[in-house]
Amino acid sequence: MNLLLILVFFSSLCFFYFGITCFTSAFIIAEFIRYKLPNFRKLIGVLQILGAIGLLVGYYYNPLLLLLASSGLFLLMLAGFIVRLKIKDNFIKSSPAFTFAAINLFIALKTFYKFF
Repeated sequence: MNLLLILVFFSSLCFFYFGITCFTSAFIIAEFIRYKLPNFRKLIGVLQILGAIGLLVGYYYNPLLLLLASSGLFLLMLAGFIVRLKIKDNFIKSSPAFTFAAINLFIALKTFYKFF
């Protein structure tokens, strides 16, 4: 199994889980209130689920979809990292968003150079 496939599966599973929790978890609902973004919770959940599906479908069927999904998740997590810093969370609390931004940037760049 290659690194790209491992990262695609890992990111996809995580974002599918994160997307579902945007609709079901009292903790995540409270976090969005703390971020001062409660109106965006459902949209972000949908985008995470679509991104997760896009990663898997894109990996197996369409490199352009993989590139778009990973780029979209990168931007979503970069924005999440910036929001965390803006509300004065420390780097440790912000690190999951940073890590997932980096993973999806890697997927996007690897896909771009491999297929385009």
